[in-house]
Amino acid sequence: MPASPHDTREHWRLVRGHLNRHRYDLSELAVQALPDGQVIPGTPLLARRHWIPESPVPLERVRLNWQADAPPVPIDGSGPELDAIRPLRDDGTPYTYYADAVGDLARPRLFENRGCYRLLDVRTDQYGPALTFGRGQYFDVINICEAAAHEFASASLGAPGEAVPHPDLTPFRSAVGDPTDLARRPVMAATSTLTIRHDRTNGTAEFVLHWRDPGKVASGGGLYQVMPVGMFQSSHDASWNEANDFDLWRSIARELSEELLGDSEDYGSATAPIDYGAWPLMKSLDQARHDGTLNLYWLGLGMDPLTFVTDMLTVAVFDSELFDDTFRHIVSTNDEGHRVQMEDSTGHAVGIPFRADHIDRLTTNEPMQPAGAALLRLAWQHRDALLPT
Repeated sequence: MPASPHDTREHWRLVRGHLNRHRYDLSELAVQALPDGQVIPGTPLLARRHWIPESPVPLERVRLNWQADAPPVPIDGSGPELDAIRPLRDDGTPYTYYADAVGDLARPRLFENRGCYRLLDVRTDQYGPALTFGRGQYFDVINICEAAAHEFASASLGAPGEAVPHPDLTPFRSAVGDPTDLARRPVMAATSTLTIRHDRTNGTAEFVLHWRDPGKVASGGGLYQVMPVGMFQSSHDASWNEANDFDLWRSIARELSEELLGDSEDYGSATAPIDYGAWPLMKSLDQARHDGTLNLYWLGLGMDPLTFVTDMLTVAVFDSELFDDTFRHIVSTNDEGHRVQMEDSTGHAVGIPFRADHIDRLTTNEPMQPAGAALLRLAWQHRDALLPT
């Protein structure tokens, strides 16, 4: 006898809850299910070889190209491969897209289908990385990435013990094929930035760490992550923002403002583009970049093995005095979770010491988002270049 609409929705919620509680464990299983050679050595991320540079690249050397007419893709999350995980509405019809089910059955605090910059191509030449983007939508992330994770979580519930689910149980992942093939599906990229406070006087450093609340976010909940992190998108869907905000540094600066200072995401750009030159925070940080007290680096990009979410990996190194002045009102909680704090001799520290023991613990023993774990490992590998004395 077919399951009732109510029963399908309750099962969907059960699997969704299992996914949010066990993302870290499921990610480790997902890595085992991948062909050899797809994972970046020493990290849990998927990437093509040329996506990860041999050494940190100054952010200003990363070139962005625009392609207005992005080509269509064969996989958009509406195909029959996901029928097994589609719950039914009261009228007995299945949800077409995973985002529709999330919106009705497990809506997080932040859930809006805004425009994003869709990643179309990644190249590297003698001048550095070159990335091509077009137009996309945030719900493409939910319809592809969270749907793939949900399918894997559902299959794992039916697999014996801690075995990797059989490919026959994950037809959608099979349809996606090579997750790094940017022509197979719409790929929206986030900027994940490891923010480091560097004290040149005593040669120490610390980084800020975030815990993402699954009740507030639609993807990556229940995991630790570097901060700030945000989708690469314009500040508002008004047309004048598309070109004005198409800049990695401007995107990172907005995320620093929102996640570390708790500032509003409303920049007034619904009525006029942001005047970045007049924004006090941007002016201060631009001057710091000119003076060499703030340095930004590109460490590449990769994909989560469970969700196929794509993260561009960047590092922002602040001299300690600049960090303390800029973030003297740093917040403990924000719209996506809370900052992880540790006690030190003063009673508390802004972040986590950038040391091998903490990085090993976070990347091997703690539920860390794969992009954050990769960033920490790569940054530690390149610490001499990132933190010159």
